[in-house]
Amino acid sequence: MRLGPIAAATAFATLAAACSPSQPAADPAAADQASTAAAPTATPEISDEEKLKLLASLPAPYNAADLANGEAKFALCQSCHTITPGGANMTGPNLHGVFGKKAGTGNADFKYSDAVKNAGFVWDGPHLDQWLEKPQTFLPGTKMTFAGIKNPKDRTDLIAYLMVETGHGQK
Repeated sequence: MRLGPIAAATAFATLAAACSPSQPAADPAAADQASTAAAPTATPEISDEEKLKLLASLPAPYNAADLANGEAKFALCQSCHTITPGGANMTGPNLHGVFGKKAGTGNADFKYSDAVKNAGFVWDGPHLDQWLEKPQTFLPGTKMTFAGIKNPKDRTDLIAYLMVETGHGQK
């Protein structure tokens, strides 16, 4: 479930349109790092069949999600986040292994905002759903300038994709 060159170009165009105009321009060094680290990559090469098994093992409603749509929606996130094990932090932290971790922890190399560090919840599907709907009103004071994803099905599909791709439930 990787993006081909045309899909990647389309995703990049979508990302450019989704970025907030108030977000400062990235420096050239960060742009080079982002261009090499932004492509979504599966947790160490698992087959599509294995991904479907992982999807089926997720709690409802994520177990019935559309992974292809979730991957397409992740294109809105990949300008700021990576999901590969050991992947780079960008404007936002690498999200691999985020589920089950207390907000503001889990990535020692990333400088979380005080709002996230003091949030007091553990990342799970429902919290991520609320975050993705309206990030700036769900947790005011964060660095995240993303406007949000209004469609509930798109959020569910994205969360399921992240669960499958970032090691949800794996220790």
